[in-house]
Amino acid sequence: MNSYSFLVPENGQNKPKQGVKNSTVDATQTEADECLFTALGDSYLRSSAIKSAQNGDYRQAIALLDQLLVRNPKSAIDYNNRGFIYFQCGEKHKAFADYNRAIELKSDLASAYNNRGNYYAACGELENAIADYDNALDFNPSYVRAWINRGITLRDLGQYDEAVEDLEAALIFGQLEANIFAERGRTYHLWGDWNCAIADYRRALNLFTDSNLRLRTQVENWMGELLCP
Repeated sequence: MNSYSFLVPENGQNKPKQGVKNSTVDATQTEADECLFTALGDSYLRSSAIKSAQNGDYRQAIALLDQLLVRNPKSAIDYNNRGFIYFQCGEKHKAFADYNRAIELKSDLASAYNNRGNYYAACGELENAIADYDNALDFNPSYVRAWINRGITLRDLGQYDEAVEDLEAALIFGQLEANIFAERGRTYHLWGDWNCAIADYRRALNLFTDSNLRLRTQVENWMGELLCP
């Protein structure tokens, strides 16, 4: 149950710039207006793509990102986002191609390494997945999703001690705590420390919100395995 990233622009990106006021409209002003229109259009397309993806309308989200990439063929962020959506709708090879292109364009884009790591993990290529999570954390040591995903993958490799260490590192940043407790609980569960597993499952269940319904159900099932074998 790896944690995926849908990257949005940083604050301030794609915001229109304030031009210098002139008493007459000249070619410079016209060019500025065109840039403003493009910036607003890009921002609108990107936010619309995110909303479509959140609503499960992946085809619409991909179509919008296709338009963005026609306008901005060197946008690593948009390749990464489109790859994420391809992955969500099961087109893994297209996702992989987009992640690779994003990394070619921006070699320090941590979320692209994280997402490509998820592709490798889903394909059973766990060592390649670990390598990509390592890269993500090298470029962004506070990237909680990569800490979680590397922990899950280490667990899948049977390296429970290292998995717990990664999940405990993820807790430091105060994000996605319900997910982290759930995954650490599962790690303890498989490792044979059932008391720690139950404690973490209960912590996770106390933190879940309505948006965590799928993982809540999974944790309840895991807890049932321990309490009602």
